[in-house]
Amino acid sequence: MKPSVLIAGCLLAATALPAAAITTVYTTQLSGLNEAPPNASPGTGMARVTVDTDAMTMRVEASFADLMADVTIAHIHCCTALPNVPPASPATPVPSFPGFPSGVTSGAYDMTFDMSLEASYSPGFFSDNGGTAASAFGALVAGFNGQMAYFNIHTTVVPSGEISGFLHAIPEPETYALMLAGLGLVGWAARRRR
Repeated sequence: MKPSVLIAGCLLAATALPAAAITTVYTTQLSGLNEAPPNASPGTGMARVTVDTDAMTMRVEASFADLMADVTIAHIHCCTALPNVPPASPATPVPSFPGFPSGVTSGAYDMTFDMSLEASYSPGFFSDNGGTAASAFGALVAGFNGQMAYFNIHTTVVPSGEISGFLHAIPEPETYALMLAGLGLVGWAARRRR
């Protein structure tokens, strides 16, 4: 079989795959060093945000420990002017995620938001991004993909935010499979040329 026929077949197979992922997972490690300005908090944490663009949902999972003071509020800020460089205004419900643990220095959170509802956004983010749930959701997802959104936990000692971290997408297994298939094809073509 000619390499050009094989390559054309692989490209055809790749186009048969879904055009866009429905679910994307974003994660971050939370620390005081990620704050602007950085602080010496011994607090640590992690946040995981799972976005389903087909169902218009956003699952927010977080855990944190060893904060210097009690939690007051927590939310996602978006969208920064530059990737990975704060600040930005809150994009999710204000003053805080509903039910987020407050008055504690450690805890966990897990809630799924219906992003087709205006209440899933801060009023400012909603109005600044088209005034519809679809346009606000699109702006938030673009912020996640552009690394312009960060998770922030505020406390009584550091009201502007004690620990935070920018959210970054985790590649899906299908992405790795396509990459490995492409590398295999390149290796096979290189061997055939010899």
